Amino acid sequence: MRLTVIGTGYVGAVHAACMADIGHEVLGVDVDPERVAALTCGRPPFFEPGLAGMLKRAVDRGRLRFTTSTAEAARFAATHFVCVGTPPLPGSGAADLRYVEGAVDELTACLSGNRLDGREGRVLVVGKSTVPVGTAQRLAERLGTVADVAWNPEFLREGRAVQDALRPERIVAGVPTAYAEERLREVYAPLTRLGVPFIATDLATAELVKLASNSFLATKVSFINAMAEICDATGADVLTLAGAMGVDPRIGPGFLVPGLGFGGSCLPKDIRAFVDCAEELGLGASVAFLREVDAINTRQRLRTVELAERLAGGSLAGRRVAVLGAAFKPGSDDVRDSPALAVAEAVRRRGARVCVHDPEAADHARAAHPALPFAPDVTKTCDQADVVLHLTDWPQYRDLDPAVLASVVRTPVIIDARHTLDPQAWHAAGWTLHAPGRPRLPDTNKAEAP
Repeated sequence: MRLTVIGTGYVGAVHAACMADIGHEVLGVDVDPERVAALTCGRPPFFEPGLAGMLKRAVDRGRLRFTTSTAEAARFAATHFVCVGTPPLPGSGAADLRYVEGAVDELTACLSGNRLDGREGRVLVVGKSTVPVGTAQRLAERLGTVADVAWNPEFLREGRAVQDALRPERIVAGVPTAYAEERLREVYAPLTRLGVPFIATDLATAELVKLASNSFLATKVSFINAMAEICDATGADVLTLAGAMGVDPRIGPGFLVPGLGFGGSCLPKDIRAFVDCAEELGLGASVAFLREVDAINTRQRLRTVELAERLAGGSLAGRRVAVLGAAFKPGSDDVRDSPALAVAEAVRRRGARVCVHDPEAADHARAAHPALPFAPDVTKTCDQADVVLHLTDWPQYRDLDPAVLASVVRTPVIIDARHTLDPQAWHAAGWTLHAPGRPRLPDTNKAEAP
């Protein structure tokens, strides 16, 4: 089956490669000629485990190619996936729909009076972008009789996007017509034959699913981080608490993980967009709690900065602070709304001499935060550090030898803001390890601050 994917950013590039991998002929469309050139050579514009090899195979086999021409896409296929971004508008947090509307308007102009290569038939435009409720219906009105509209939200997790696309937990399809449902069932037949559930619903429900899901997940993260604050005040252990809660099947362990909080391009943006959408509907009170979810999440960053300041003797001015991690999560080079970089910048603004390391995201982080210095390896990053901050839970950091690292720092003090380091091993190597929400092991050092 022939498909196009309009917009080859994170969602679009993954979707295009995976659709080609399961047997479709795919044409990706993007306004950026440099991105199109890179993708045509099989090079993704971002780091995502497993994507580069899949993309290269699909291109080499002739199942996937790329273009800057929407007109070419209109001639190529009768099913078009729209995967352009919906970034937050400054100030309000509402989704900026200019790119979605622009892509649909350009496609509409190219489809009007157009004859598909070698065949005629009804055209289906499928949105995958995260949008406020009612967007799909408005786009359907813009398309008029040119095409049917469906909505098929994505649920990709950065660092696991290829697996999520090839074996999703569910496929949600907002399909207002039998034709739209039939076409999308055909697209996803290779996956549904493997047992992936296909949930057909109306447009509004499909639009809500992504926002509601991400808001619920964000709430779980912020809830357990609020509990970490309570644990710090009472001496309780937040990891034991989270484990005991997660055993209850009504709660479950997923996303009940304390730490520095969530970031990236989805959860923060989506909960703010959801609040804005509800307020437009006159239902702001129904989701008012999401503002506190957002505030709790942001507070984790400040708590980490304040802890680093206390450990540095009450002031960060002139102190050397090593930051392990720049990406918002491991398995990605995405630094959008990265909690790690937010902490690094805040520490720098308080006068610290900061050095940052990340195994994949250093280039993107350096471009976004030119005032932050970076080092090529962990040893150089931690050289003569007064405090080490573990802020992105890359497996490389879990595998560090604390004894070796102790030999290069000035003071063996570390904040494990991601709760993935082994406290016993670091303690045995002479470190004072602080993990928010967890009781601290007795110090082996005379003083924890320089």
